[in-house]
Amino acid sequence: MEKVNYKDSGVNIEAGENAVNRIKPIVKSTFNQNVLTNIGGFGGLYALDLKKWKEPILVSSVDGVGTKLIIAQKSGIFDTVGQDLVNHCVDDIFVMGATPQYFLDYIGVGELVPKDIEDLISGFAKACRENGVSLIGGEMAEMPGIYKKEDYDLAGTIVGLVEKKNIITGEKIVAGDVVIGFKSTGLHTNGYSLARKIIFEKLNYTVDTIIPNLNKTVAEAFLAVHKSYYPILKKWATPEKIHGMAHITGGGIPGNLKRSIPDGLVAEIDCSKWERPELFKFLEREGNVDSYEMYRAFNMGIGFNVVTNEKNAEEILKETDGILIGKILKSENNQKVKLINI
Repeated sequence: MEKVNYKDSGVNIEAGENAVNRIKPIVKSTFNQNVLTNIGGFGGLYALDLKKWKEPILVSSVDGVGTKLIIAQKSGIFDTVGQDLVNHCVDDIFVMGATPQYFLDYIGVGELVPKDIEDLISGFAKACRENGVSLIGGEMAEMPGIYKKEDYDLAGTIVGLVEKKNIITGEKIVAGDVVIGFKSTGLHTNGYSLARKIIFEKLNYTVDTIIPNLNKTVAEAFLAVHKSYYPILKKWATPEKIHGMAHITGGGIPGNLKRSIPDGLVAEIDCSKWERPELFKFLEREGNVDSYEMYRAFNMGIGFNVVTNEKNAEEILKETDGILIGKILKSENNQKVKLINI
């Protein structure tokens, strides 16, 4: 009887060990004095500096990058989605004022290619270093019965800390406050199902097709790295300086800003206050997408919102590239976000 081994079933242990050896120095480049374990353990140990924190509250989030992975897969470009995932997770917990501490990743593949894994981890590590985050562990799973040979999936978990008194919830938002918008770098990590339908099904483009008026290929435009707003805004991350924040992901400004707005108030957003990037104009025009639907599906050039009073806003606007895009009013109905001049 012919013998069967693990590799015959589609799982290559040697390739896995090769990948781990490739990523060890990359992962270590994100470590700080709080990381107490080396790569390859059953868990990651991270020391909490109790001298620095008085009433530390843990803030955590788990996320992925959606079908942006399909663009990366078609392009053979793997490092940018690694950066996307870290930055997305950082933005999610920063909304509450949290300082990110450490990150863990999950990579699932149909066939493990060590160089591709190295690129993915390089992306994670680059974003971790830029945000002051340690990459302390993860899972790399080769599962040919779940994924096709060329398929892969990513997920990430981030843990941060915030002083209890400095948690930003949105409850301090009042009528008369203003909304500041911060520019996105592109689609970030949402709206790709609609974008792919327009690009690949309606227009029959490939990832190498040059997008008119943009002078970029589909891959270059669609794989632009999701921006982290934590380094820009962390100095103001207290409820006194910032009353509320919103990370503009799936659902756009209407679907995300409303999560920070208290009952009885509405954020009136003037869409004429910023120039919509050409990529979004292109998708709206070529896809024949309704304007309001565009604002529900995409960030439309604004990746993050800050709500604060006029005095604080003046300081933030002076030191950043933020744009004053709206104001907080008393609401006459249950609507929490109103878009005008679409």
